[in-house]
Amino acid sequence: MKSILITGCNRGLGLGLIKCLVKDTNSPKIIIATCRNKNKAQELTSIAETNKNVHILELDVTKTDSFECFAGEVSKIVDENGLNVLFNNAGYSPKSTRISAVKAEQMMETYAVNTVGPLMLTKALLPLLKKAADANQDQPLGSSRCAVINMTSMLGSMSMNDVGGLYPYRCSKAAINMATKSLSIDLKSDGILATCVHPGWVKTDMGGSNAPMDVETSVTGMVRLVKDLSEVHNGQFYQWDGKKLEW
Repeated sequence: MKSILITGCNRGLGLGLIKCLVKDTNSPKIIIATCRNKNKAQELTSIAETNKNVHILELDVTKTDSFECFAGEVSKIVDENGLNVLFNNAGYSPKSTRISAVKAEQMMETYAVNTVGPLMLTKALLPLLKKAADANQDQPLGSSRCAVINMTSMLGSMSMNDVGGLYPYRCSKAAINMATKSLSIDLKSDGILATCVHPGWVKTDMGGSNAPMDVETSVTGMVRLVKDLSEVHNGQFYQWDGKKLEW
């Protein structure tokens, strides 16, 4: 892949993905990392200072009215080559668990970050994604041509839900799964692949200290999966190590 844009890179999995990509022997020529506030993303800024292929742009995925302007900034970076890969990583999960504790504003806020933001950002960047797909028509469906990857969770799987609870997070991730499935159908004729990726239960601020997996293991697997994407992955649900999951 020539270019990749990843949202939510100030910490956690987003920052881990950037670290993994810059160390890769075949690192993308352009890596665009977003964060809400550059001044609070010191480690990301340090990476950009020592890796000229890393570009930092500010983005709040809940402020959809800023997406058109943001797409213009991305266009200046990728130029006529377009954007090969969009990785919608930014996510949010409130602490509420059971039906007795869930609040309407938690549902709405989580849906805005985990579902509405990724979908509307994909829409805003679609001209650049199509440009990349057209520029790489000799490549098969996948990240070498053009791909949209939405970070999801096995907690958004209906068939794997056997404990209940976590209403905001579960519902928002089930929704982004459905959005991804529709994108995979709507964009296939344009040469754009769309798929969902579950990163595993990882030691991050969201995953908590009890999580069994470290960030490096998760992101290394996800980068490998992104590189290996092909038509069989289109509209499907995978975890970090390439295992296919059930909806």
